[in-house]
Amino acid sequence: MPFIKNNILRYTLITAIIILLAGGGWFFHFSLTPYQVSPEQVQAHYAYQAGNDLHWQQTKIEDNYYEFTYQSFDGQIVNGRIKYPVTHANSTQPMPVLIGIHALGRSQIRWFQDSFKTRPTITSVDKITQQALKQGYAVIAIDARNHGLRKDPNYSIRDVMMDLHYFGDKAPYEALITDTVKDHRVLLDWIAQQPQFDPLRINVAGYSMGGQASLLLAGIDPRINNVAAIVPPHLDDKTALVAPKNVLTGLANNKVWLLTADDDEYASKQQNSMLFNLIPSENKKHFRFDSSHILPSNYVDDLTDWL
Repeated sequence: MPFIKNNILRYTLITAIIILLAGGGWFFHFSLTPYQVSPEQVQAHYAYQAGNDLHWQQTKIEDNYYEFTYQSFDGQIVNGRIKYPVTHANSTQPMPVLIGIHALGRSQIRWFQDSFKTRPTITSVDKITQQALKQGYAVIAIDARNHGLRKDPNYSIRDVMMDLHYFGDKAPYEALITDTVKDHRVLLDWIAQQPQFDPLRINVAGYSMGGQASLLLAGIDPRINNVAAIVPPHLDDKTALVAPKNVLTGLANNKVWLLTADDDEYASKQQNSMLFNLIPSENKKHFRFDSSHILPSNYVDDLTDWL
């Protein structure tokens, strides 16, 4: 019996060592490597060729509520929705615009509905839309790349994140975020051409991945006036081109509100504080919540003055 026990212990120890060595080898070969980017490189990365004709098509859903499609910089068709305030028909003044950007794995429809396919909108971004409409904003949201009606059945978001975290392939993830930001820049081209919108009052708000994209869009494109980033994930220089910290110099003249959770699994309290401290704007606020990544629904009340 002692002999058998010793063999079992020896076998267990050898197996554990093999697993550790294999894990170490995997980490060495496939983990993400930090890299540096200059402000000029970041600007060049988010540059795009503006088209003369976006092939904008719009269909009425109900009064003041439309769905639309347009052609982005690379020929991709982007879908989204726009909702006007009830005062729209009688107003002669250009109205402010709120662009909403959804979370990872969600879609633009969450900005307009409290549930979708029986699943509630737990991020409560539909309530932000309600507030904005009451204050006279038009609200616009589109599907991010590989989300909603733009899903790739052969390469899902799960595949993108698996490749990022387990195989160190950052290219698909960085392309998803980058091209989503560029899609929004093309959307801004359309907004700028519409006389019903006030070009000096274009705000962007986003939840989670949307918070990340909101900071990137506002940091890159000066047409954004105010930005509300809600629980953006922490990203460092392992994905430098899509890390908000690398565009913050572009936010010096924006009103920037950061809403974070102290028990967020995607960004620690210290990381959130560091991000806020790096924002160069003098017109900034940091709202912290004692919650996980899903904030209590009343966080929306804190955005009233931001709008």
